[in-house]
Formats: sequence, structure tokens, C-alpha cells
Amino acid sequence: MDIKPGVDSRSGTRANLVEVAAQLLREHGPSGVTTRAVAQAAGVQAPAIYRLFGDKDGLLDAVAEHVLATYVAGKRPEHPGDPVADLRAGWDTHIGFGLANPAVFGLLADPGRDTRSPAAAVGLDVLRARVHRVAAIGRLRVPERRAVELIHAAGTGAVLTLLAMDPQDRDPGLADAMYDAVARSILTELPAVAEDSAAAATIAFRAVVPDLPMLTATERSLLSEWLDRPTGIPA
Repeated sequence: MDIKPGVDSRSGTRANLVEVAAQLLREHGPSGVTTRAVAQAAGVQAPAIYRLFGDKDGLLDAVAEHVLATYVAGKRPEHPGDPVADLRAGWDTHIGFGLANPAVFGLLADPGRDTRSPAAAVGLDVLRARVHRVAAIGRLRVPERRAVELIHAAGTGAVLTLLAMDPQDRDPGLADAMYDAVARSILTELPAVAEDSAAAATIAFRAVVPDLPMLTATERSLLSEWLDRPTGIPA
């Protein structure tokens, strides 16, 4: 393992430990990322890990954030002018990252970890923002929360299903088919049919109510309450 010796600054030591832990994670999986192994490979004392990251979970979270940020930075620009295309691009990034980084994805998707990964939380925030933009242009037929949960569940399930297969047995079209199925259930068609139009208009209005400057906070709250009343739109 090629580790640079003599890193003496706090930020340099932290970056070095993250790189070392990421390499151990790729080569040996989560069980190979022990504080002793990381400290030995990085040429530092184990207490340095606790000072910088708190514990092993803190180190693993830093690794996940680092690997995810590096992966996303290497992708092409997405589609800020087309929220629906941007939503699909985000799905493709999610699938690609999971297949390229199975150990890190396993950490992010593990419900048994004591704390939720900050990287996973940031990823969900990005998904919520993408879904919100789709809602605001009137293309969402279900409430934003339902859309986020469906996309997140489908994306996680698709990656875990593919990772459970031998690489040569993976169906390259499985993730695409999963996205198409989810898209049909959450997006309106163009042009929208009458019932989709009514649902999409209601959901779009919900999306912009918090930002309407001409309303008081009380008026916005009351309008949101009216829009949240049962309308036949799935919750």
C-alpha cells in the first residue's frame, strides 16, 4: 500500500487516514477497516483516529462522503433546466455509484448502523430537491414525500439486487426497467390526462406555497392545510 509518510498537519493527517481507510474498504470490506489496521497503514497512532473522527463509524462516514464526492465530481454536468431529466440523471448516478463502490454503498444502505451516515442524509436531501423541482413544474402525480420514498426504495433495492449477483449474471437493463416503473407511477404524461392534471396542479401548488411572498405565515399555513386535505391523491 502506497502511503505518504510524514503528514504532520491535522487536515493532512485526516485526509491521509480517509484515503487509507478507503483503500482498506475496497480491498477487504468493512471488516478490514479496523482502527488498528488503518493506524498501522497510515503510520499514525490509533488515538489520532479517535481525535479526528470520534470512533470507527465516524471514520467510515468520512470515507463514504469522500468516495461519494469523488465519484459525483467525475460525472458529466446534469440537466438543471429540465427537472425530469435531472431526476433521471440522479438515478443513473446513484446506480453507477452503488455498482462501482459496493462496500461503501453497503455502509450507506445498512439500517443496522447506530447512526445515520451524513453522506446518506445529504444524498436524500439532493433527491428531495430534485423531486421538489419536478413537482414545481406540474409533472408529479403523487405527493413529494411519496415520490422520494419510492425512488429511494427502488434505487437501493436495484443496487442491492444487482450486487447480490455475480457480475457476469447481472441484467444491465434491470435498473432502467425499475426506473421506468417508478416514473410511470409518480410522473404525469405529456400532455397530462385530466385526472393527472388535477393532481399535478395540486402538488405543484403545494410545492410553491412556502415561497409565496404575498402571503403571511398564517395564510401559508392555512393554505397548506387545505391542500393537504384528502383529495384522492395517494399520500
